Amino acid sequence: MDKPAITQAMIDAYDEYTHLTLDRRGFMEKLTKLAGSAGAAAAIAPLIGASKASAEMIAADDKRLKAEVVTYPGGAGEMKGYLVRPVDAADKLPAVIVVHENRGLNSHIRDVARRLALEGFVALAPDFLSPLGGTPDDEDKARDLFSKLDAAATVADAQSSLAYLSKLDGTNGNVGIIGFCWGGGVVNRFATKSTDLKAGVAYYGAQPPLTDVPGIKAALLLHYAGLDERINAGIDAYRDALDENDKTFEIYVYDGVNHAFNNDTSAARYDKNAADLAWKRTVAFLKKYLA
Repeated sequence: MDKPAITQAMIDAYDEYTHLTLDRRGFMEKLTKLAGSAGAAAAIAPLIGASKASAEMIAADDKRLKAEVVTYPGGAGEMKGYLVRPVDAADKLPAVIVVHENRGLNSHIRDVARRLALEGFVALAPDFLSPLGGTPDDEDKARDLFSKLDAAATVADAQSSLAYLSKLDGTNGNVGIIGFCWGGGVVNRFATKSTDLKAGVAYYGAQPPLTDVPGIKAALLLHYAGLDERINAGIDAYRDALDENDKTFEIYVYDGVNHAFNNDTSAARYDKNAADLAWKRTVAFLKKYLA
């Protein structure tokens, strides 16, 4: 059976659902109109959303890695996270905080942490919903919790994660951060506040207040999706502010791809060519600034 056709309007509706004001019922009603029937909408929705079944590129029990759930002090309470490191490292390694999307710490983000560890980093994927009890299994419930997070408290939790990693045995003291979607926005905001952060990589993340740009100390690598009009509206002003304040940064826009193009659990939005190129650039950038 052929896969149903997925249009840009359908993907845009999903983006409105996941990031703006549309709820699940409103999304399915809109998708039904676009698809022509409720049956077609039901078949299309899983292809646009993320699939837990396809979240694992690196096995959770990969013998090359040591992975564990850790707890450590956050800005105002206990933080939980997923810590991964290569088992055969001869030298101290740079460390990277991995910040999840607005679905919380899920299987996909844990897999991204494992991928980073295989590249020679100690990777920590914090659960930034820890202050609210942690990431629930229901992704819609997880999404709703993000509106209850305080931005300043989240930055404080990121700083606590950096402090934890910088002192962790086996790390070289240099810490970077990488984030996707909501996490990309966290990277941008955190970079304006932290004097200890060495490098930040934001995938399709919201730009920080431009008045805060002078506070950036870290080198930044910013990945954007060419079709992501909502986020891309802020690129030019952010680039100008970074230039005017003599910051170290690189910006790449990947033509013809959608927001979340790196998320390989979303069949409709994932773009392997863009994801592979962005990842290659990401690894080289982090190695350069965290050595």
